Amino acid sequence: MTREGVIELLGSAWTDMLAVLNEGLKSDVDLLNKLNQGIISHSGKMMRPMMSLLISKALGTPNSDSIRYAAACEMLHNATLIHDDVADESEQRRGNPTISAILGPSAAVLVGDFWLARTVNMVMSADNNPRVVKYFCNTLGALAEGEMLQMEKAGSADTQEEDYYKIIKGKTASLFEASGASAAESVGASEELCEAAREYALCFGIAFQIKDDILDYAGTSQLGKPLGVDLKEQKITLPLLGALKGAENEGEIREMVRNITDHPEYVDIIRAFVEERGGIKYATEQLDAYIARAKSALAIFPESEAKNFLMQIADFNVFRQV
Repeated sequence: MTREGVIELLGSAWTDMLAVLNEGLKSDVDLLNKLNQGIISHSGKMMRPMMSLLISKALGTPNSDSIRYAAACEMLHNATLIHDDVADESEQRRGNPTISAILGPSAAVLVGDFWLARTVNMVMSADNNPRVVKYFCNTLGALAEGEMLQMEKAGSADTQEEDYYKIIKGKTASLFEASGASAAESVGASEELCEAAREYALCFGIAFQIKDDILDYAGTSQLGKPLGVDLKEQKITLPLLGALKGAENEGEIREMVRNITDHPEYVDIIRAFVEERGGIKYATEQLDAYIARAKSALAIFPESEAKNFLMQIADFNVFRQV
């Protein structure tokens, strides 16, 4: 599977989505237009709209609503990234200066708010499907709650596995879930197929974040993903939680996380602890379980090339390195 192959399969649905995305972000403010084009040109793989359109194609024929919902998913994703960069004081994203670094945090918040507003406009410009509106409303709340819970736990360093899954379901998986569910609704899929699409996307989103958290310990900086960022931000993620299971020095390790801002040398100590205690192996086992759940949800989908691509995209989380 290649990204180009997926785009070729989606055909006009993909090009129409890009056109709708660009049109939906137009403004009378030249500076805003320039910034928006810069964001779009560095949007990465656009996994959420790609998944959304593949699901609508697997369950029917993508229509104008399918395209609008897919574009809304990309808008909402980028809005959260703009706001995240302000909260994290990030100067770069994907090798390019953040809006916050270019114009300052206040202006970046306004740009993120603009993208959020246009997300709402995009969803409401489709046929008014109250269930889809609810999906996006729930996602907006879940994104904020996930980030706030993560912030709360970063200060206390008492994150448990239950907390971890609440955080990643809110801040990552909820938007994938909205992508899958809205796509199925857009083509009038049955209740059973809509639920299967929602479950696939949710499990994919959880796996996606688990893989990100594994890469923070086991990735390679040569691939452009700096290591140890989560630890430096006092985030206890699944590899560390796995390593802490049954560890006699759990309290000591958590205290290191709590004080890591003043002792950056603790990063290497904790990473070595995770490796020695099999934390990466534990997280990888959970990753595999969620990938299997995602693929299992597709069992009732009719056979098609789009379904095959969805199966392959689930496996993408096994081998991706960025």
